[in-house]
Amino acid sequence: MGFEELLEQVGGFGPFQLRNVALLALPRVLLPLHFLLPIFLAAVPAHRCALPGAPANFSHQDVWSEAYIPREPDGTLSSCLRFAYPQALPNTTLGEERQSRGELEDEPATVPCSQGWEYDHSEFSSTIATESQWDLVCEQKGLNRAASTFFFAGVLVGAVAFGYLSDRFGRRRLLLVAYVSTLVLGLASAASVSYVMFAITRTLTGSALAGFTIIVMPLELEWLDVEHRTVAGVLSSTFWTGGVMLLALVGYLIRDWRWLLLAVTLPCAPGILSLWWVPESARWLLTQGRVKEAHRYLLHCARLNGRPVCEDSLSQEAVSKVAAEERAVRRPSYLDLFRTPRLRHISLCCVVVWFGVNFSYYGLSLDVSGLGLNVYQTQLLFGAVELPFKLLVYLSVRHAGRRLTQAGTLLGTALALGTRLLVSSDMKSWSTVLAVMGKGFSEAAFTTAYLFTSELYPTVLRQTGMGLTALVGRLGGSLAPLAALLDGVWLSLPKLAYGGIALLAAGTALLLPETRQAQLPETIQDVERKSVPTSLQEEEMPMKQVQN
Repeated sequence: MGFEELLEQVGGFGPFQLRNVALLALPRVLLPLHFLLPIFLAAVPAHRCALPGAPANFSHQDVWSEAYIPREPDGTLSSCLRFAYPQALPNTTLGEERQSRGELEDEPATVPCSQGWEYDHSEFSSTIATESQWDLVCEQKGLNRAASTFFFAGVLVGAVAFGYLSDRFGRRRLLLVAYVSTLVLGLASAASVSYVMFAITRTLTGSALAGFTIIVMPLELEWLDVEHRTVAGVLSSTFWTGGVMLLALVGYLIRDWRWLLLAVTLPCAPGILSLWWVPESARWLLTQGRVKEAHRYLLHCARLNGRPVCEDSLSQEAVSKVAAEERAVRRPSYLDLFRTPRLRHISLCCVVVWFGVNFSYYGLSLDVSGLGLNVYQTQLLFGAVELPFKLLVYLSVRHAGRRLTQAGTLLGTALALGTRLLVSSDMKSWSTVLAVMGKGFSEAAFTTAYLFTSELYPTVLRQTGMGLTALVGRLGGSLAPLAALLDGVWLSLPKLAYGGIALLAAGTALLLPETRQAQLPETIQDVERKSVPTSLQEEEMPMKQVQN
């Protein structure tokens, strides 16, 4: 008897599983609030050099502005330069005096802003870019982008740590660690007194939040039967979409970056309390030989699901037999993901897919400019478009399968980005439509990746495998903000990079095995016993013939 048979007795989908999904909804809402927070936290409003005697109204462009601030080739006032000397208009008294002294030049000299900047506070009262003494603009704009990279680098490291530790010490215990760490480090970030302190605390916050990305999906999945994994996975992913749209509302209501960061961090407190009702994974408990605890959770699941199961029909001896089979498997390591042919093939393909999914998703999500809408409208639209695409995922994975859905959504992302390169900058409506379509496809690819990857790895390596793929995925997420700086080389180069990587990931997804209607593998042997991809079969056939 395997765990699937035990789960069938107590109910693989019912009130117990629905309660579990509801209790784990909060981490899914918190993730986009933090992951996409740089859209508001690191926003760069219009700015110009701070000069003595500047008009109080930022948008007021008068003779004074013309005298002190040069214009860019597109006619806008420069954000990073000022004239070395006031350039009064020739027809003014000051201009005639300076002309008589020979101080007016055809191409007047410009210098960087030496006295700081003045910012337009009509949209944001404060961001990390406008923070006093930080001024992450012009020559320092790289540090602004780097803040997002540091955060995702923290997520990358945290994914490895939480993936390994949750396989060792349990999902529920590490979820508590993730909640507490996120709360403490988020509060420290909001109280940062310097950019260095902010960068360090945000990096550590990213490491803590990685626990949510690694633990929540498998903790739900390991209590679900095969038939209902898809609907539960898509239902759970809608909480991410809710968080994306909620961020637009919270960002609109709270315009100061410190209070905004505080607002998205404090919900961790009720999340800690909710863990009292979150069950540990019975699958994991059995792999650790903790039969009594697993038996207790299974009986609790049966009672909530209304299954007429007593201790005789679900005996501890039967559970012990399943646990004995699981204990025969040694503790996992990351090397186990590459020891056997089929797992090695799965792991290599998954890391490419996850890199492409994250790189394209965050490249699209963090670029909300140039669409003819303000940042709040764009964020709300980007969130709303995810809902119909999640429905598309639900229908597609059930009928077309996981593999084709994964490849198709990544291909849709690449095509949307590629087509957007061909659209003129004057056609903002078409550019907006393509950006929204690309965002929808990239979110669909993300939703499919979580479901697909969780089904590919066996129980004993599921968290470790998710940790590896999330690690490489977060590497893609951390590089996405830096890739945006490539617009200094060629304006379209960032979009070309995002689309090209998505296309590569789409092709790689086709090399993975299909998992639709398949039972979750329990051990490495379960994975290796399944039929390998055609390419591997061709490689192994000569070896079998030699052995025969």
